[in-house]
Amino acid sequence: MKDTFKDKAQNWDSGDIRVNGAKTIADAIEKEIELNRNMDILDFGVGTGLLGFSIAPKVRQMYGVDTSTKMIEKLEEKNSPDLSIKVYHQDIIQKPLRQQFDGLISSMTLHHVQDLDAFFRTIYKNIKQDGFIAIADLESEDGSFHSDNTGVYHFGFKDEDLREMVQNSGFKDIKIQNINTIHKEHKNFGVFLLTAKKE
Repeated sequence: MKDTFKDKAQNWDSGDIRVNGAKTIADAIEKEIELNRNMDILDFGVGTGLLGFSIAPKVRQMYGVDTSTKMIEKLEEKNSPDLSIKVYHQDIIQKPLRQQFDGLISSMTLHHVQDLDAFFRTIYKNIKQDGFIAIADLESEDGSFHSDNTGVYHFGFKDEDLREMVQNSGFKDIKIQNINTIHKEHKNFGVFLLTAKKE
């Protein structure tokens, strides 16, 4: 697996946009999903755990999956007996997880996934009956959000395209809403939260 984040991991948690953005996403997820201490949750594209560690105290166990060795190393530095994320280092489309979870969360990772149909079909199998997905990412943009688009396969997403893919994979009760705006010097970028259930 190519680690496109190996040079970014060291300073990943120092950016206010990322840290505050993850907190905003966590708050939005908690408004939409009734989390409880009986849940096992998977954070897809867990990175250094900015989102996962925010949700972890509300659930039984937080799991994370990522393809970046360096990002996982930074996460492990923050792990503690009281607040931990159990991490899988793998590409779950190429090598699916066998475990099932009560829900999947994700922050700004979807645009790095090349085959979205395969992704949603894969995670559908990883979600328990009546479980949920809560995925945050960029609204459709012109490709200028990243200064380097290496490893970026989608310049944000249009509601209708995303809704169709999620629906085709079997999820129900799909909701897509704007939850944040990222302000950069040259432009503003919208962030959405997609929630859906496996019924």
